[in-house]
Amino acid sequence: EVQLVESGGGSVQSGGSLRLSCAASGYTYSNYYMAWFRQAPGKEREGVAAITPDGIIVDKSFVKGRFIISRDNGKSTLYLQMNSLKPEDTAMYYCAADSVWWGLVPRYKYWGQGTQVTVAS
Repeated sequence: EVQLVESGGGSVQSGGSLRLSCAASGYTYSNYYMAWFRQAPGKEREGVAAITPDGIIVDKSFVKGRFIISRDNGKSTLYLQMNSLKPEDTAMYYCAADSVWWGLVPRYKYWGQGTQVTVAS
């Protein structure tokens, strides 16, 4: 019933930028908590940033000064603007949603298929 579709991933050089999008459907998007997670090969899935329906944000330290999470409730879309990308940012990035707050813990009920981000050194 609930569907999340990520887009915007790709391959960029170190220092480049990408904007990821997550289009949501099948539920009342404006009432859901949303988050971005990422998972690199051989690593555990980790939280990147999360945002409440009212726009309150929590994020990891590596995000500061580089990544910005935002949401457009009118378009039912979540975004992650990524600047100054580093090779260590290379991972599959996933969009997540739930009616309850999980913050940066990967226990959200709904997940997208992911979009690959590759940063060349």
